[in-house]
Amino acid sequence: MLIIFDIDGTIVDAYDAIGRSLNYTLGKLGYKKASMPVIRRAVGHGDRNFVEHFVDRKDVEEGLRLYRAHHEKALLKYSKVIPGARQLLRGLKKKGYKLAIASNRPPNYSMILLKHLGLLEYFDAVECAKNKRQIKPKPFLIPRILKKLGVSKEDALYVGDMTVDVHAGHNAGVRVVAVLGGSSSHSELKEAGPCGITRKISGLLRVAKTCRKKRSLSSKTIRTSQNS
Repeated sequence: MLIIFDIDGTIVDAYDAIGRSLNYTLGKLGYKKASMPVIRRAVGHGDRNFVEHFVDRKDVEEGLRLYRAHHEKALLKYSKVIPGARQLLRGLKKKGYKLAIASNRPPNYSMILLKHLGLLEYFDAVECAKNKRQIKPKPFLIPRILKKLGVSKEDALYVGDMTVDVHAGHNAGVRVVAVLGGSSSHSELKEAGPCGITRKISGLLRVAKTCRKKRSLSSKTIRTSQNS
């Protein structure tokens, strides 16, 4: 069994670091600061799309340069593991699960974050979007992981906090469990249609078991219909 995780809002809380880096960038370029609720709603689509959301087109390249330079240091000071995530990952590895990361955060910043927080050791594969063609919900990162680890779609589960994560899982043909507390609301996640929603990451396995039962029942229904 393979469980693939998003990073931000799922196993790591880096919103403070993201907000500080963005507002530093906006200040340097002469823009007003953005509020945290607005920032939280804009994350999750890659840092270029994120910066583009707040500055004029003429300032995107300089804004991205400023943001990235600041963010590399901010991640080390203002990011933290979401409560229960480390214990969950440790327990899953002990039980023999394969674990992976599929994130829209650029590869170098994902590695900085995972290494700094001591999480990298738990993962068998880490795939992050290098450009807009690879960004979720496009079916690039998850299928790449499945191929690399030799796991079928049926034996994989994707876990994320945003509707874009749910859609990415659907597009890749894998089950999805959504986690509350990130950038999408409960109603938004429910409408996106994951197989389950957990309020805390620590409740993942309980919800995942429900997902497996749903799939099993669905398969039985299909076989019954075909044999009727």
